[in-house]
Order: sequence, then structure tokens, then C-alpha cells
Amino acid sequence: MASLANPLSTLTTASRVAIIGAGLSGLACAHRLAQHGVHVQLFDKARGPGGRMSSKQRSSATLDLGAQAFTARDARFVRKATEWQAAGCVAKWPVHSYQASASGWQTHHDGQVRYCGVPRMSAITRHLADSLSPYPHASLLLETPITSLEETASGWQLRDAHGGQHGLFDRVVISAPPPQAQALLADWEPMLSAACEAQPQRGCWAAWAIFESTLPTLPHVDDDWQTLHAQHPALRLVSRNHTKPGREAQPESLSLLAQLDWSDAHIEQTPEVAARQLLDAFVSLLPSGTKLPALLELGAHRWRYAQPATASSQSFLYSERGLSLCGDSFRGSRVEDAWLSGDELGEALLGRSV
Repeated sequence: MASLANPLSTLTTASRVAIIGAGLSGLACAHRLAQHGVHVQLFDKARGPGGRMSSKQRSSATLDLGAQAFTARDARFVRKATEWQAAGCVAKWPVHSYQASASGWQTHHDGQVRYCGVPRMSAITRHLADSLSPYPHASLLLETPITSLEETASGWQLRDAHGGQHGLFDRVVISAPPPQAQALLADWEPMLSAACEAQPQRGCWAAWAIFESTLPTLPHVDDDWQTLHAQHPALRLVSRNHTKPGREAQPESLSLLAQLDWSDAHIEQTPEVAARQLLDAFVSLLPSGTKLPALLELGAHRWRYAQPATASSQSFLYSERGLSLCGDSFRGSRVEDAWLSGDELGEALLGRSV
């Protein structure tokens, strides 16, 4: 296993760290390092930060297709969620939740308070990215997919898909899913590469449906129900996006998240077919004869690397060559796990106790 003994004891405020991936874990790590004067450069292939907390903007609605909400259990993350609430980018949601099977709908309560981003889940990661701006030694490069690393006598150099070179860096943090991280590590760090290979990932289809009007009233169900935990071979969770704080003016829209087993079995399916099958699954859970409003738009997004098949025993990994791994693929699959993994790696890289 990779070493983690005083990994960055020689870092100074002149040191430079590259972080590949501007999802929640990468941003959490960047914040921890920037707060202590370390020069941080974040890279992400997408047009905005967020990773699986990103949102899809359509002409009439904003859709969350990854994380729909999150819990806060660890005291450190509870404090962070409270900070986000005060900043206005997080609110409690949902209030009215149900579970459904072929035998009907029942209220669903598991005792956990849940939160969502306001007005979209990506508001959290955008808030984190924006709040890096007071640190002159921290920056974020978007639409910059890093394709290779090169170790030189003076540090690490990164190359992107457009032929650009970045560096030099004293350390490199990779918060991308293990299969993508492994492609970067294979030539340089066999131990970390093997750790990535030992973390198989599950895929997940996420569909969306936007309607002309609100869903019909269902017997014994609150009209403003917000989430549905489905007991169905294909469908796992349904969220009504327009019920989330800050989206009240939007039309009725659903996010339909598939079961992991079903997703893995249908991972090469077309988005059109996956979306129709997930909507049909939702319809099968409605009382017989229920008619949905006219459909304005139907689509689906495939998360090829949605979450780890099993949680790792370590929150992050580090090698003596200066390469590190973090993310929810190692600690666990919750939003909280992603933040804790990145924050804990940042603390460890600073030589602080976790």
C-alpha cells in the first residue's frame, strides 16, 4: 500500500499542487491547501465544476442528474453544511418522501435530515470554486482534460487533450474515478494504479422527463410529494426537480435514477431507450389508469462510473513520488464521503493529523 508518512513536510507557500478533477473532493482538497498558502491549480474537463453534483440546464428546467440530496453525519461535514446554508447555496429538502412498490405507496422516513443545493446541486461546487478567488495562489482551469503526466527532475508536468502543457508541480492530486485515474498513473505509480484497479465502479443511468403540467393527484399521497424510493427492478429513485428550493417557477420535471444492477446490465443501451424504460417503470408504480401530462422532453445521461462497488478501507491514498488519490470512490458513495476524502487528504498533505 502507498505510504503516507509526513508526505508534504517540506512544502512551503512557494510549493505548487495540481488537482485533477473539480468535483466535491477535489475542491475540498484545494480549499484546505489554499487556506494554508499552498499554490493550487485545479483542472477539469467539463464546462463547470461539480462532477456527479453537476446539473443539466434545459430551456425550461434545471435538472439534477447525479446526487439529488445529501445527508450530514460526520461532525466536520455537519459544520460545512451549516456554512453552506448560511451562504444560501444549501437548504433542507425533501419534506414529503414516499416509497412505492407494486402494492402501493407509503410514506418514507429514515430519520435522516437531507439537504440539496439551491437553486441546483451544482450551486455547492460553484460556491466552492468561487470562494477560491480570494486566494491569489489558487485557480481553476475548465474544459481542460488532462491526458498524461510526466515526471521531470524539477517536478510534475501535465499535458491536456488540446496539446497544452501545465506545470511544474511539486505534487499531483487525482480525484477522478479510479478507471480514469489509473490511465494517468499506470506509467508512474504501479501501487496506486493497482489500488485503482481494485476499486471496480458501478454505472448508473439517470433519466429526466419534463411535462406540460403538474402530475395528477394520487390517492392518499400529498400533492407536493418530492421524492419516491422505488422498489422496481429498473428504477431506484424519483425526484421532482421543481419542488426543490429556488425552482418553484419551473414546470413539472422528474429525475429518474436507475437501479445499479439494471444500469450495469443496460450500460450500452442508447439514452433514448434507457429514458423510455425508466419512465415506463415510474408509470408502472402509479395507480392503474393514471395518465401523465403531455411530455415536453425525455432524455437520459449515463454515468459510467457512478459509485464504487464496495467502499475502500482508506479515505485517500498517497505515494512518496508525490501522487495522491481521493474521492468518494475510496471512502464511500455519499456526498459527505467525497468532501471528507478531499478535506482529509488536504490535511494529510499539510502534515496535519486527520
